[in-house]
Amino acid sequence: MTQVVIIGCGVVGAAIAYELSQVPGLKVAVLDRQPPAQAATKAALGVLMGVISHKTKGRAWQLRQASMQRYETLIPELESLTGHRIPFNRQGILMLCLAEDLGSWEKLVATRASQGLTLEVWDGAKVKSYCPQINCNPSIGAIYSPQDRQVDPVSLTLALVEGAKRNGVKFYFETQIEEYNFSSDASDVEGESPGDRHIKQIAISGEPSRLDVDWLVVSAGLGSLPSLPRTTALQLKFDIIPVLGQAIHLKLDRPLGNIDFQPVITGNDVHIIPLNGGQQATEYWVGATVEFPAIGREIEAAPALLDEVMQQAIAFCPDLATANIIKAWSGLRPRPEGRSAPIIDYLPGFSNILLATGHYRNGVLLAPATAQAIRKMILSSG
Repeated sequence: MTQVVIIGCGVVGAAIAYELSQVPGLKVAVLDRQPPAQAATKAALGVLMGVISHKTKGRAWQLRQASMQRYETLIPELESLTGHRIPFNRQGILMLCLAEDLGSWEKLVATRASQGLTLEVWDGAKVKSYCPQINCNPSIGAIYSPQDRQVDPVSLTLALVEGAKRNGVKFYFETQIEEYNFSSDASDVEGESPGDRHIKQIAISGEPSRLDVDWLVVSAGLGSLPSLPRTTALQLKFDIIPVLGQAIHLKLDRPLGNIDFQPVITGNDVHIIPLNGGQQATEYWVGATVEFPAIGREIEAAPALLDEVMQQAIAFCPDLATANIIKAWSGLRPRPEGRSAPIIDYLPGFSNILLATGHYRNGVLLAPATAQAIRKMILSSG
């Protein structure tokens, strides 16, 4: 059996574990210092902006396309396997914009049509007829993407974990990596270039025996680089920095607008997300901020920025002003510096360590495609 160890059990790590659990001949273990679905995953909104994205070619589009296709089969597959419902909104994304800007979307609409995908240009009257909750005037229009989705990130991650467990994956939560062991011809001397090194075993807290490793997959978000072997960070030419996002959970007495049409509404990078998969929704998420750390300082949530997001959401949907606040929350997203997001690649100098990290704001969107890419890398090596 080929031994695969995954570090990190957010949505990306869990997706990789589930994907690899379906490959005969692989024995998979997952390590995490926390329970599953914490950190960036717990704070994510799960908006899957694939078709409506302006990415139309290259890796950025290929990953989005692969993920969107996989989600259509993955959700029912996991629900059938685990018996748990995963809130998955299939009613699309409605992106508000100025009517004068609608013409700038024509090229993307045509490109998507050539790919067999749909984007619709809506004027203000059509927006108002389908979404009467929106404060619409003649200057407002929208782009509607019926094939984009939204998924509950925590429910999805827990289902991926459960599905992977049923397929034989072993999980070690609230555990620490204590030591890496390398093949006999490799050393871990500080300052020495590692060359083509090969990790062989990992010692973890609470386990008397070491875990054998044929492949190590690092998908721990902001914890990815700190979790690497001791001298590795010195060799890297990129970093992964935290970017904070805040959101708010609201409850109303009744659904916004048409109860039979509850898409994600977005505009000016503010999302209004009906919960429960959009079915008879009376609870909504509103978010999210994008907050970078000041140089040399710890990043802290800025309440004023969350208030700005909320006021923008109320400008779109005035009924939100009467909502009760259930909670506000924040989380840190892993953004690469010196590399494009996400990082799906070999760790430089190592022949059997793969990075699947640095997804920034697209971890949930790109988790299925990342898992497929890691699977391909492992299988193609043999």
